[in-house]
Amino acid sequence: MIARSKQRGIFLDRAGVLIRAIVREKRPYAVSKMEEVQILDGVPEACATLSSLGYLLVLTTNQPDVARGKITRSFVDAVNIELSRRLNLDDVEVCDHDDGDHCICRKPKPGLMVRSAEKLSIDLASSIVVGDRWRDVEAGMNAGCKTVFVDYGYDEILKARPDHVAPSLYGAVDWIRSQT
Repeated sequence: MIARSKQRGIFLDRAGVLIRAIVREKRPYAVSKMEEVQILDGVPEACATLSSLGYLLVLTTNQPDVARGKITRSFVDAVNIELSRRLNLDDVEVCDHDDGDHCICRKPKPGLMVRSAEKLSIDLASSIVVGDRWRDVEAGMNAGCKTVFVDYGYDEILKARPDHVAPSLYGAVDWIRSQT
């Protein structure tokens, strides 16, 4: 049996990293209609660059509005399929639970990253989580990854210190390149 070598991954949050979050009173919310889905400037170029650097691109997203009955899982899947197609993502992991479900996949728990790492043979210690919420940063730390915080100035407290702060995914590419 030949052992597969581990690969590096970039774990990308959806709203605020790949697509525009709906922001009300300095708080981000997920999209609830397909016409709200807007890929952020520079994201296709950033994804292409990161992929060319040898990173696997994995979308990891909390979608508690499914558990709350505000959106359907089929809507979430349709958005993710479109993003996968347009951005050449290697994997998608979704948590459609709410905090009260006490699952292992809802960020800040590392279950989404761990599940994808097992599936794709990703070395978490050589990987990076990019997110715009405290949950993303803590999930990355809990998974043993480096972290990039995309700072939009939301009205919430960042509970842990990320490895890097950037204005966007595109704005994080040079720092990520320096980590290879």
